[in-house]
Amino acid sequence: MSETLPSIGDMLAATVPMVRTLNLEFVEASAERAVVRLPDQPDFHNHVGGPHAGAMFTLAESASGAVVLAAFGDQLQRAVPLAVRAGIDYKKLAKGPVTATARLGRPVAEVVAGLDAGERPEFPVRIEITREDGAVTGEMSITWTLRPQG
Repeated sequence: MSETLPSIGDMLAATVPMVRTLNLEFVEASAERAVVRLPDQPDFHNHVGGPHAGAMFTLAESASGAVVLAAFGDQLQRAVPLAVRAGIDYKKLAKGPVTATARLGRPVAEVVAGLDAGERPEFPVRIEITREDGAVTGEMSITWTLRPQG
């Protein structure tokens, strides 16, 4: 299932206060990929003038949440998406606005089949964080699950 961009961004902004706090901008959201931008904001800079590591983590996690909602939004009546574990590698100095691109790492139908079989399926989302010049400043991997309701 693919939600329209405003509904995904609006849903995350309404339910996740950090999305509003960081003024995250939802550029694209589909069941395969989500793109979220963190504007350059001095209030969220680190000691070297770029976005703080925590802000970059939140950016990447939010992009992963957007792709998960786009992919599994039609399952929300019966399952809650939850992040199980995450790891991030900071590769290069980030300066200015940064963008996170999240990609679903397992086919939607396969995950839903696991849910249908009574499992609590897990699936990876991989995120790349880039500067405006295209340089990769960070890479993150998050394992998500769909926890059945009830």
